[in-house]
Amino acid sequence: MAKIEGDLDPLWQDLDWAIGQMLIMGWDGTQITPQIRHLIEDHHLGSILLTAKNLKSAHQTAKLVQELQTIAHQAGHPQPLLIALDQENGGVNSLFDEDYICQFPSSMGQAAGGSPELAYNVAKATATEVSAVGVNLILGPVLDVLTNARYQPLGVRATGDDPQEVSQYGIAAMNGYKAAGVATCGKHFPSYGNLDFLGSNLDVPIITQTLEELSLSALVPYRNAIATGNLDAMFVGGCGITNPSMNVNHACLSDQVVDDLLRNELGFQGVAISECLEMEALRTEVGVKTGTVMAVEAGCDLVLLCRAYDIQLEAISGLKLGVENELLTRERVYTSLRRVLRMKSNCTNWSKALNPPGISLLSQIHPSHLNLSMKAYEDSITVMRDTEKLLPLNESMHQEEELLLLTPLVKPLPASAMTKTLESKNKVKSSPSVHDEWAHRDRGAIMSGEGVFRELGRSLARARHGKLLHTSYTANGVRPVHENLIHRASTIIIITADANRNLYQTGFTKHVAMMCSMLKASGQKKSLVVVAVSSPYDFAMDKTIGTYICTFDFTELAMQSLVRALFGEFTPRGTLPGTLRKSRKVLKSRQHWLVEPYDRARDTKGMHDLLQSLARASAPNHAYLGTTNPNAFELFNPNIEEAHFVVRNSSTQALYGFCATYYTKHTGIIGALFVDPAKRNLSIGRSLHRRAMRNLLQKRGIKKVQLGMCLPGVFLGIPLDSPSATSSSSSNSTLRSWFSSSGWDFTSPSTTTTKRLVNMQIPDLSIWAPPEGLLQNIQRASISFDLIHGLDNSESVLNHVATYASPEVYELYRLALQETKTCGVVRAKSPVDSLLGTVIIASPGSLLSSLNPALASVSASVSSSGEGNILAAGMGGFGFSGGGGIPTGGILAPIVPSTAQASLVLQGLILMGVRQNKAHKAGRSVVSWVQDEQLEGNANHNHNHNHNNGNGAGAGGAGAGAGVSGVEALVAMGFRALQAFEEVTNSAEGFLGAD
Repeated sequence: MAKIEGDLDPLWQDLDWAIGQMLIMGWDGTQITPQIRHLIEDHHLGSILLTAKNLKSAHQTAKLVQELQTIAHQAGHPQPLLIALDQENGGVNSLFDEDYICQFPSSMGQAAGGSPELAYNVAKATATEVSAVGVNLILGPVLDVLTNARYQPLGVRATGDDPQEVSQYGIAAMNGYKAAGVATCGKHFPSYGNLDFLGSNLDVPIITQTLEELSLSALVPYRNAIATGNLDAMFVGGCGITNPSMNVNHACLSDQVVDDLLRNELGFQGVAISECLEMEALRTEVGVKTGTVMAVEAGCDLVLLCRAYDIQLEAISGLKLGVENELLTRERVYTSLRRVLRMKSNCTNWSKALNPPGISLLSQIHPSHLNLSMKAYEDSITVMRDTEKLLPLNESMHQEEELLLLTPLVKPLPASAMTKTLESKNKVKSSPSVHDEWAHRDRGAIMSGEGVFRELGRSLARARHGKLLHTSYTANGVRPVHENLIHRASTIIIITADANRNLYQTGFTKHVAMMCSMLKASGQKKSLVVVAVSSPYDFAMDKTIGTYICTFDFTELAMQSLVRALFGEFTPRGTLPGTLRKSRKVLKSRQHWLVEPYDRARDTKGMHDLLQSLARASAPNHAYLGTTNPNAFELFNPNIEEAHFVVRNSSTQALYGFCATYYTKHTGIIGALFVDPAKRNLSIGRSLHRRAMRNLLQKRGIKKVQLGMCLPGVFLGIPLDSPSATSSSSSNSTLRSWFSSSGWDFTSPSTTTTKRLVNMQIPDLSIWAPPEGLLQNIQRASISFDLIHGLDNSESVLNHVATYASPEVYELYRLALQETKTCGVVRAKSPVDSLLGTVIIASPGSLLSSLNPALASVSASVSSSGEGNILAAGMGGFGFSGGGGIPTGGILAPIVPSTAQASLVLQGLILMGVRQNKAHKAGRSVVSWVQDEQLEGNANHNHNHNHNNGNGAGAGGAGAGAGVSGVEALVAMGFRALQAFEEVTNSAEGFLGAD
């Protein structure tokens, strides 16, 4: 055994032996070649790098390593060979064996799991497995900080962009490796985390940060790892460095980097390993002979030459020539020798090297490692956004709907089942890109088209027990085949892999997102899920992608975990790395405001001022808020529990926000939630919502929670900026996203109900006439109508409403029936006296007018200004009048079950309501709470065009139409939309479970 302190054994006095220990080499092939045998036996090569091209299975690897060590032992090597391996997990594994070697997430994926302890356990498990087949040096951990994360080839191989987080997880991995008895090698010093690429393989990527900048960021993990004393080796990159204090072409060839920065400044005393000198940029610029000497001169102890035998011989010749030319002193050679021998003595011995435990140990530890692997992958899956609550897919999709998977063309991972299969069938090699070269990836990967994600498609189909549409996409963009499939599917999953460096993926995804948005606006269901299977930065900051998932690699196990997450087998809890995680924490830790109960005496003036501010800042069709009675939200109804909350300035008495809540018959309702426009984005709304939900969810027996309330009728739901807007259009996306991030579900059919509710008007009743043929159609259908007042005759009406409407609508009808002087209910009945539908009629100035500002009377100038500007015209003084102006009659909450005559029944009810309004001297009719849902049966659709000043409409004859909506039926009568809302009802269990 060689002495590693003091004088060396006489054997090492032979410089050929010493030089052999300063080289680490590899070869292509799964068997010992004459060339590698010659290097070990005759040139005393002391270290071997194994890659995926050498390894077929765990058993073959153990046998191969044992044979290598036997050759060295028989050749008289004093110490065993160093056997090095890239086994970073994720996409960079050299050894793959489904039966014995476990796959674990990438470094970034492990950090997404949020547990350094898990990272330690994964590293220890990985090192235990490779040690079992004879490996004694892992080229890891990766200690690079992704300073420019979006565009770096290193990607998910690094932990992230936070130096301290990289340190934490890097040291955890390093300690895990050491605990398993293997040597460790940090990489890629000084950093591969912020490289500028100049374009061709002859160009050298460069670091442009100053030493001060590097010291504050990139060098932090290296400094921290070195300080532990557990880092055996350091892999020094081949990148250039250009800054005011340093101009280096290749880091591993520069004494400024290795001796000065790494050793003198950071205090590293271990083995420095150079980047592979076979890389074209290094080989072309300086030549291998000179490069090898320069690397040792710079301070490197092991010079890497990956696989070309002639180049390897050139390197050996170069070192010998360097000593002969006195460029390298004998002492310099022995300094490196001592470092290498010291590392060998700490990680191997002949007994261990010649007798690796192999399959006997691997078979014992495999079950526990498999469980660890599954946990690590499940912990890593990260849902960055799910604004429309599409997950899990089995709740947002119906079984008969089609799912489309769109995947890019990528190279399979070198150590994967697909690569093994392809290699057995196909020996085609692809040229590496400059990114691949400097990312130190395998350079013989095979392009497989859709193959990489074919099994993902099969797994998705199995998970949903149904059909899956799957095709790939390329730089050719969205083709007709894609368009056809997108039109067929209700849900589209797009896979991206490093889209920031493969910009066609970004363009394709944005194109599909735009298509989905347009199709949704036309009423089709088009849900889009984007999954980044490599870098999480692809669409991390693009909030137009509403559902965005990150897996951090596309190994088979990662894709299996993705499928389980998509279909609800577990809840993804991964988080984004580094500053992305911190930015989300900042968002979550918003300011908390003091929320108080609403006090009528104290807060009425503040409420009035708040409503005026809202009206001035709202879209024109919501200027009606300016006429809202500040006390309209208080019902004093014995059947409705109510509690209202404010955020206020106790010094000025100003209200910054208000929330109204109601509870009736197992349903909790938020009837209003608004914030002073000047105080938005300060978490006032969040604070009010949190208090409101806590109040509602404490109600005994609560089953549902609802956004929107017809009593009072200020906000029937989430307001849409335009009466013609759909609930999924961009005009409503901000509010939807806000409520979605607060826990509301808009998509799950099993727990969510949404309905579009519209307020409509006839601006001038004096020029309006019913459609021609409507009365005749009603008579032919033998539909009759009557008007009732009071609760005495209301049993049939209230039973009808209780059956077909929600609890607050029931209370609205009760209130209308009680108001016998100003309100009533029109009933539509069949020839056999069965109830076909109902609607509330309210005279101008009724109690309901004070509870529903859409029924407020307006000035003549506003009424004649036309539908588009009716509310905008009054925004200065609001143009509304409580007692003067044009009296407005109300028609509220038509309840018409779906029957063959539903459209005709609705039109008949509204016609009776308009007649009642005109009888009560109303100059304008407003219908509130019209459900924009399809009705069965016939309706009058044809308009005459004898409009007077753009108002009024008639019918040129009765037109039959099946499947029209309630809104369309009223448009056919001459009504125009005023405001639109989206009412949302969720199961209370979802919120209770979240708590």
